[in-house]
Amino acid sequence: MKSKVYFTKNITPQSLVEIYKKLGVKLEGKVGVKVHSGEKGNQNFLRPEFLKEIISFVNGTVIECNTAYEGMRNTTQKHKELLKLHGWSKLYTVDILDSEGEIELPIPNGKVIKKNYVGSHLTNYDSILVISHFKGHPMGGFGGALKNISIGLASSHGKAYIHGAGKPENFWSANHDDFLRSMADASKSIMDLEKGKIAFINVMCNMSVDCDCCEVAKAPKIADIGVLASLDPVALDRACVDLVYSSTDKGKADLIERIESRNGTLIIKSAAELKIGNEQYELVSIDK
Repeated sequence: MKSKVYFTKNITPQSLVEIYKKLGVKLEGKVGVKVHSGEKGNQNFLRPEFLKEIISFVNGTVIECNTAYEGMRNTTQKHKELLKLHGWSKLYTVDILDSEGEIELPIPNGKVIKKNYVGSHLTNYDSILVISHFKGHPMGGFGGALKNISIGLASSHGKAYIHGAGKPENFWSANHDDFLRSMADASKSIMDLEKGKIAFINVMCNMSVDCDCCEVAKAPKIADIGVLASLDPVALDRACVDLVYSSTDKGKADLIERIESRNGTLIIKSAAELKIGNEQYELVSIDK
């Protein structure tokens, strides 16, 4: 059975609320909204003002985790300063999930890793809305919903653990495909933990080949595409990749090269094999 993925060409604060409503789910209790806070100097990350209507609609708390590499987000103190600098703290209650440590989640059927380390505060939330900026990535090929719940929700140590395919000391040297499969494994632990209490929105704009974790990302060459939402992160990321390939914009070549040169779609295939979701989807336009 195909998963439903909703789509709109309109990239506005209002369209995020409209597409969320189409999912037909109400996230209950204390809602964490996973975003990417953006590295200092990055020009492409989704701005906090843009997300104001949807975060207000779900009455959410912005959640993030510290990074595992040098920069403005690798310690709680620096990360808090950056969240303030970028305007997140001014508009929202912000929670750095691993500011007080981490917890271990099991992945019994993981292909590469059998456990995942996430920020300990994650269990304080009853449900999660994952808002991802779909774009390229220097290591993963692309970043979307699956990356945002794997690397994104991992603690600082957990990020190194995933990157190193189970060996944090191999952060930069692990087998590349094992790193991608490890992200899929980590995604499985999050989906098992949340069990239907999680929803996903991907925003396809400012799609550089680089991630929002880069201090200065390369300028986007492909035109903006739209906003997509689903309860299935596998179908959602697959739909986004397919829209890149089917774009009539010649600038897509850059992003496609980045995805293919990093074997980026392996995370989607691995996640589907783990039964996180379905690569088969029905794309439903909500535009009138």
